[in-house]
Parts: sequence; structure tokens; C-alpha cells
Amino acid sequence: MLELVPLLKAAVLGIVEGLTEFLPISSTGHLILAGELLNFNDEKGKAFLIVIQIGAMLAVMWQYRVRFTSLAIGLLSRRDDQIFVAKLFVAFLPAAIVGLLFGDLIKANLFGSIPVALALIAGAIVILVVERWYKSWRIDSVDDMTWRDALLIGLAQCCALIPGVSRAGATIIGGMLCGLSRKAATEFSFFLAVPTLIAAGGYDLIKHRQEFAAGDAAVLAVGLIVSFISALICVRWLLRFISTHNFNPFAWYRIILGVIILIVMW
Repeated sequence: MLELVPLLKAAVLGIVEGLTEFLPISSTGHLILAGELLNFNDEKGKAFLIVIQIGAMLAVMWQYRVRFTSLAIGLLSRRDDQIFVAKLFVAFLPAAIVGLLFGDLIKANLFGSIPVALALIAGAIVILVVERWYKSWRIDSVDDMTWRDALLIGLAQCCALIPGVSRAGATIIGGMLCGLSRKAATEFSFFLAVPTLIAAGGYDLIKHRQEFAAGDAAVLAVGLIVSFISALICVRWLLRFISTHNFNPFAWYRIILGVIILIVMW
């Protein structure tokens, strides 16, 4: 008989992952904090936190299923689709290389409450500065991005390897600095999440497969399903939110959370 507590922990972490993955508030940072509170922060727990990101990625694929279907069909024949997928690859590559080279070092030294709190505050300051400066844009659609835009956003995503920075925050703010509208920057961040989360989740699942037993399948399934549902709700809400708001509320939330963590740890 399955124990209820691990399943409840998996559900809680799935909710945290889904609600934070695509907001500029750092899903990894929140998962590390939640994992520590739930005593789910051993090697298996750390691997679990990365694997359940696949559920959030599937939510994006479902939300944009028409576009992804079109890309899959047109990849061998339509030039525009080929170029868009190639730009996604260009944006994905920098973080993939840096992650392979320094991923274990980052996990060993930065997966903790204090580094997360400092990164949350630092990232918030960046968001506030960019939002104060950001008045206009030159790109309204992800299809109008240049190769340079894709590469710069990919380099910005490297910053998100530091827990607390936020992959969504780094790529969205990076896109805005490149001249994308909030909507275009957010949508490209969604699309870029797909190869990034597949690579990260798949790599960790394979690398740490010995950590998981057959009995862990139910726990992984709960985490994946719950993260999918909560991420889908969050993605749809965020698209409505950015049509009338900027990202400053998320910055202030990051600052408040970061300060609370520092006070509690101190």
C-alpha cells in the first residue's frame, strides 16, 4: 500500500513547480525552499524537483498545441518553421553547455536558502530597473526575432542556472532588453522552456535513475500531473495579466520573500 505522506509531498511540490515555473520568481528557488520545509532535499529529492519540471513543459505544449503541431508538420518543408526551431536551438544551447559543465558545482554550492534569497533580491532589482527603463519595443511577434535576439536571450537564460534567479525572469527580461514586447518575450520564454526542461528533466532522470525505485513511480506521476495542471492554469493567467500589467509586482514579491528568508535563517 502506498504511503500517503510522500504522495502529499509530491502534490505540494507539483503545485509549487507549476505555479512558479513561468513566473519571474524562480521555480527552482521555491522548490528548494519547499523541499527543505518538507524534508525532501536529499539527492533523490533534488532530482525529483528537476524531473517534475517536465509536467510544466507539457502544459506549455498543450497551451500552444496548435503552434507545436504546425511546427512539427512544417519542420521538413516550411522555411519559416525551420528558422523558428533553429532560433530556439540557438537560444537553448548556451544554458545547455553551461549546465553540463557546471551543473554539479552549482547544485553542490548554491542549492540552499541563503543563495536563493540573495538571488531573489538581486533579480528583483534587475526587474525594477528594466521596467523603469522599458518604454517601447520593436518586436511584437516571436516570428520577427533575429538570430542575435535568440542568442542573447539564450545567454540570459544561463543566469537562471543559479537557483533563485528564475529561468522565466531571465529569459523574459532578456527578451525585453532585446526589444521584444512583454507578450513576445513571455511567449518566447514559454517556447524556450520546452527544450530546456526536457533536457534538464531527462538528464537528471537518467543520471539519478539509481536513486529511484519502482515504488517511486506513483510519487513521480503525482508530481508530474499536478505540475502540469497548475502550470497550465498559471500560463493562461499570466498571458492575461501581462496584457494590462508590468512585472514590478513580481519584483516586490521576490524582495519580500528574500528578506523573510534571510531574517529567518539569521
